[in-house]
Amino acid sequence: MAEQEQNRERAREMSRTAIRALEDKKGEDVHILDISEVSVLADFFIIASGKNQKQIQALKENVEEEMEKAGFFAKHIEGHDSAHWILMDYGDVIIHIFDEENRLFYDLERIWRDGKPLDAGSI
Repeated sequence: MAEQEQNRERAREMSRTAIRALEDKKGEDVHILDISEVSVLADFFIIASGKNQKQIQALKENVEEEMEKAGFFAKHIEGHDSAHWILMDYGDVIIHIFDEENRLFYDLERIWRDGKPLDAGSI
């Protein structure tokens, strides 16, 4: 059980780091979902929006840089070239950065509504 709690705390720290990085570059409408009780994919989804491709790429780059500084490395990143939806997989934390149109279209908050919404201060 101690290992499970250590993994959970590591996921919280990853989430806090990613959220700070998104906020530093003015990421919009940042949502955190605790999906640990409804999925084995990850503990947390972080969903954010950017206004345009340039900002979305800047959000991704800042998250990646800050996560690496903290010792967290992505398992997989996709969507950087088009910058309509960038997915950053850190194992226990998955970060989604959308343009406004694709965020509305995919509506992950609705799809994952069984997850528990959190505010950044509660992680």
